[in-house]
Amino acid sequence: MRNFVAYSDEKMKETKEQFEHVLAICRDLFAKKLHDYGAAWRIMRPTSVTDQIFIKANRIRSIEIKGVTMVDEGIRPEFIAIVNYGIVGLIQLQLGHAEKDDMTEEEALAYYDRYANKALELMLAKNHDYDEAWRSMRISSYTDLILMKIYRTKQIEGHDGATLVSEGIDANYMDMINYSVFGLIKLEFGE
Repeated sequence: MRNFVAYSDEKMKETKEQFEHVLAICRDLFAKKLHDYGAAWRIMRPTSVTDQIFIKANRIRSIEIKGVTMVDEGIRPEFIAIVNYGIVGLIQLQLGHAEKDDMTEEEALAYYDRYANKALELMLAKNHDYDEAWRSMRISSYTDLILMKIYRTKQIEGHDGATLVSEGIDANYMDMINYSVFGLIKLEFGE
């Protein structure tokens, strides 16, 4: 049993480091776009954020099925976009949409870091319970799970955010972020 625990602890440490590495890549792009465009995304209602994530996930699935792209970008940028839009969605759920860009770069990055850290904490807790099961999954399964979470989110949005027994929109955004990070880890570090 002791060898299993040591292996598990070592694997968890590696997963945490890889997760943080990929989140840093996503944050870097988010910060650069924030510099170029400001927080223009503040005008987006959560339903629009969900639709934007749908576009990205649907493109990934299309590329996976067709095996060919007409635009010279693969699935990596789309997974990064899902992470970043997922975090934007969480911010918008907390603050509500604005009528204009009403946030400084520093404020936006502070919110980004808060939700990126929450995604990391959630992943560590779930990864402990599921014992690295995500590593045995295919990237295409992450895509399908993200799309399923999007359809669930749209259904919940259609009920004005009310659920009877299910997790809310925020939990679905968190899962979309984490599945995207898992995809990015596999693309970055291999199977």
